[in-house]
Amino acid sequence: MTADAETSERIGPRATSDGADRSGVVSGISAYLLWGFITIYWKALKEFAPLELIGFRITMSVVLLVVLLAVRSRLQALFRRLRADSLWGRVTLASALLAVNWTTYVIVVHEGKVIEAALGYFIAPLGTMLLGVKVLHERLRPVQMVSASLATIAVLVLTISYGRLPVYALAMAVTWSIYGLLKRQIPLTPLESLASETIVLIAPALALVLWHVRYEDSVFRSASITEFVLVALTGVITAVPLLLFAHASQRLPLTVLGPMQYSVPIINFLLGWLVYHETLNASRIVGFALVWIALVIVTVDSVNKARASSSVAA
Repeated sequence: MTADAETSERIGPRATSDGADRSGVVSGISAYLLWGFITIYWKALKEFAPLELIGFRITMSVVLLVVLLAVRSRLQALFRRLRADSLWGRVTLASALLAVNWTTYVIVVHEGKVIEAALGYFIAPLGTMLLGVKVLHERLRPVQMVSASLATIAVLVLTISYGRLPVYALAMAVTWSIYGLLKRQIPLTPLESLASETIVLIAPALALVLWHVRYEDSVFRSASITEFVLVALTGVITAVPLLLFAHASQRLPLTVLGPMQYSVPIINFLLGWLVYHETLNASRIVGFALVWIALVIVTVDSVNKARASSSVAA
């Protein structure tokens, strides 16, 4: 899952027909399902080092995204815009956050901690809300204060349950939230934004790939044909959900698209629990339950506020 959900690409005029709305729903659901089930994809490559996989993911993403931009005759225009608008600094920071988020996720899946990954994505929307208060000086409504308190208690409960601070979950939530906030300040489409961010990372990505070639268990030296194909397609699994989301975001209101994002951590939670048989004791159930309650409260409050705003506008 990338944080390009903060922006949307102008694919065409916003459609208003029922057919277009259905198209938006299908695209949105497809994007979030792909982001959720990508865990299975990384599990299939768990024999390889997480950092090597990240190197390949970035490299293959650059290849695919540059080709897409070149086909659309937008590659040169992107570089001109990056220079003219002095966006390289913000893009570089976004790239660093994205790299940490991707790496943490692959490590979590590699180490068999998918449920902790789910926790990270459950906490992320609440982290975004807190950033809005601290950074953008937005007022925290009473309902949001209750949600933030529940999330804090949940982290404490889960810390006790794990016997440690859920570092991976918090790292994913923090990098995702800050990345989303930063993306608001980068006036690029999702395709352009992700392309520029991965281009910034291409040198260290290639270095990671080349560094791991010397090991017997590296992709180049030990991968089967199937595994090598999966590695080669990591750019595709990065770009396709993004483009599907861009399509959906032009055809659906945020009150419909927003709640869909919770399908990603729910899928990860169920995969970790039911498919990969990760430990889920009573205290962890309580911790997750507190997070879910907090998210339900925030979602209902946001939907009600959006409806009230629509009524006033009408």
